[in-house]
Order: sequence, then C-alpha cells, then structure tokens
Amino acid sequence: MFENMKAMLLPYLHKDLVEAGCDEAGRGCLAGAVYAAAVILPPDFRNELLNDSKKLTEKQRYALREVIEKEAIDWAVGVVSPEEIDRINILNASFLAMHRALDGLKVVPQYLLIDGNRFRKYRDIPHETIVKGDGKYMAIAAASVLAKTYRDDYMLDLHEKYPVYDWEHNKGYPTVKHRQAIKKYGTSPYHRMSFQLLGDGQLTLDF
Repeated sequence: MFENMKAMLLPYLHKDLVEAGCDEAGRGCLAGAVYAAAVILPPDFRNELLNDSKKLTEKQRYALREVIEKEAIDWAVGVVSPEEIDRINILNASFLAMHRALDGLKVVPQYLLIDGNRFRKYRDIPHETIVKGDGKYMAIAAASVLAKTYRDDYMLDLHEKYPVYDWEHNKGYPTVKHRQAIKKYGTSPYHRMSFQLLGDGQLTLDF
C-alpha cells in the first residue's frame, strides 16, 4: 500500500528564511534557448499534484503553472539564447539563465535552492545545490514547471516557422527525427552550433 504512495515534497529547507527554488529546462536540446525559473512559495503552500515537471503530463504542468503564478509570493523566468549558449557553453548558460530569473524577482530571497550539483554564486545570497531537487522541494519543483512550460511555449512558436524539425513534439531534443531533419534540411538560426547536432555522425554534416 505505502509503496505506491508518492513521496510528499518538502515545503522548505530553512523554515525562517525566504527561499527561492531554481531550475532550468532545455539544457540537453540541440536547438532553442535554455530557460530557467525562480520561485518563492509561501511557507504554507501545499499542492498534492506538484512534482518534478518531467513526471507530470503536459496538461498537469500547465494547470500547475496557473496555480504557481497565482499563489507564489514571487516568480520570474530567465532566458539565454542559442547564440549565447554557443559563446559561453551550456553549463555557463544554465547558470546565467538562473541568474536572470533571480534578477527578475521583486522579492529578494535569503536562500537559494538549486536543482543539480553545480551553481555559480548569485550575489551574496547563500545557496544549496540539490541533486534531483525538483523531486524533493516544492519551490524547485515549481520552478521546474515554469521553466518547462515557458520553454515549451517558445519551441511551439518556433515550430510554426520551422516545422521540418518536429519541434512540436521533440521541443528541440535530439530525437532521431530531429537529427534526420538537420541532415536533410540543414540547420536553422536557432540550432546550437557548438553541439553534436548529428551525434556520432557529426563529421558528415555538410552544408
């Protein structure tokens, strides 16, 4: 009975501090910007559906986005373009996207909960990196939902301009169909040219 129950996310790490959860979306994609979100939730926020965005359906993510934006103390989204990713690399771009999301907050957090195991210090605010934090803390899970849905919106818009890459379904991730389209049609202005766009066949990219 208890094995099938979903583990409840923790509402905070430090009860008496204003915490912001941060997460990114699109780091492993071949095309498009990387997005990040920062979310400050009320200490008493509860939602049984909230979880790591990868474990939710699209419908659940968008329903949760409405709840998060309505009930959060503050939230913001940061974006780093494909050109910037190529210039500074995806790891630094992920940090920058999180920093831009934090820059967008009107409420200054006292502590940061970061999904993952690496982060570049933001101002003088202490932080903690948490591996798989989007499945452990509500604020990080909320940030994962916002980052994922706003990036999906962006990729769906790009799909209208470049339908051959099937971004409507793969959102820029390296699926077989996406890579076949790159080989057949070449790259778009939104592809990350510093990435292995054709995987092991990178050297056969000829356009």
